[in-house]
Amino acid sequence: MVREFTYRGYTITQLQDMSMDQFIKLLTSRQRRSLKRGLTEAQRKLLAKIRKFKKISSNKPIRTHARDMIILPEMVGLTIWVHNGKEFQPVEIRPEMIGHRLGEFAITNKRVVHGRPGVGATKSSMYVPLK
Repeated sequence: MVREFTYRGYTITQLQDMSMDQFIKLLTSRQRRSLKRGLTEAQRKLLAKIRKFKKISSNKPIRTHARDMIILPEMVGLTIWVHNGKEFQPVEIRPEMIGHRLGEFAITNKRVVHGRPGVGATKSSMYVPLK
């Protein structure tokens, strides 16, 4: 039996039918404060793109630099390409992501993988036999 997703006791369809003011009351204080202060220009453009995309359902990717945009219920099911500082990374929005920010899912740094020392790396590496 598959368990249905709920956010603070509401199903995803109930969340999508809510007005923005009703939904904002369900968020945590930090997200609530951010949305009550208003959306930035980049966030407004992203929301307009999402609403336009849902109407015409084109296959063109939605790309954004607005990493601070809070994930809303109307975004669920979309794939948004979020800029990580170097390139755009696809983020598929799932119901569990509601209330988080887009930037949390597009990591900005890579894990450091150190190689073996080679000749000339340090003074002592001159005496390391190469295989």
